[in-house]
Amino acid sequence: MKIIAVIGAGTMGNGIAHTLAQRGFTVKLIDVSEKALDKGMTTIFANLDRMVFKGTITEEDKFKTLNNIITYTDIEDGVVGVDLVIEAASENIDLKLKIFRKLNEICSHNTIFASNTSSISITQIGNVVAHPERVIGLHFMNPVPLMPLVEVIRGKKTSDKVTKIIMTLSEKIGKNPVEVNDAPGFVANRILMPMINEAIETLHNKVAGVYEIDTVMKLGMGHPMGPLQLADFIGLDVCLAILNVMNEGFKNPKYTPCPLLVNMVNNGRLGVKSGEGFYDYSESKKAEKVSKQFI
Repeated sequence: MKIIAVIGAGTMGNGIAHTLAQRGFTVKLIDVSEKALDKGMTTIFANLDRMVFKGTITEEDKFKTLNNIITYTDIEDGVVGVDLVIEAASENIDLKLKIFRKLNEICSHNTIFASNTSSISITQIGNVVAHPERVIGLHFMNPVPLMPLVEVIRGKKTSDKVTKIIMTLSEKIGKNPVEVNDAPGFVANRILMPMINEAIETLHNKVAGVYEIDTVMKLGMGHPMGPLQLADFIGLDVCLAILNVMNEGFKNPKYTPCPLLVNMVNNGRLGVKSGEGFYDYSESKKAEKVSKQFI
């Protein structure tokens, strides 16, 4: 396996492309938006610069990584000659199924299909393509270049051979793959999202404030980041989408999203990506933090 296509140049897509390219794979990064591709490549460049500054990689390593990435706005051009396609589009079942139906039409039957989904059924995705045994989940953690875990999700028809190939690939790119079976939320989000939702419920019920809730979980439970801050970094819209999938899949009220989360997403407060969530990430707030360093 030498050539890999990544569909989606957003946070997860550009992180996956960066990680693969840094390990010597040729990566075809695909997005229908030229603007999204430019933004994705700018992010990769900045992250590589940060690694050079820290001494993690050399300047030569940086340019080798960048040269391993080719960008495309046309999916048909982008998937020509690839061994593996990793879909990293938004956590939306209709969009994902549309992409995989398209891939089924234009890729050879030997191409392995992987979805970087946080919660959506791999079995359901496999049902829309010929040879569903080649469809697998590849759930990276954010930020992809730094986080060591990847969940490898087997659909009901995923073959042993494809699972082994993807487990080996994950190890080659420096990740620790954990094989799990297909179920809403898999392992990571099945455990994480109810905790985040409960933290939001605790805030909603005025038991404590944002800072206080996060401090209890950091200092009392040893978490590196409080659940509300973590939700901001994941994206509140993503958290809501995952909870909705689990709520629908399990038919259990414990997965019902807190009304406060729903209202925040509806009002465009999505966390870091929008500049405001449970915390303020606006440019004015950043400037205030910088100015305080010199006072």
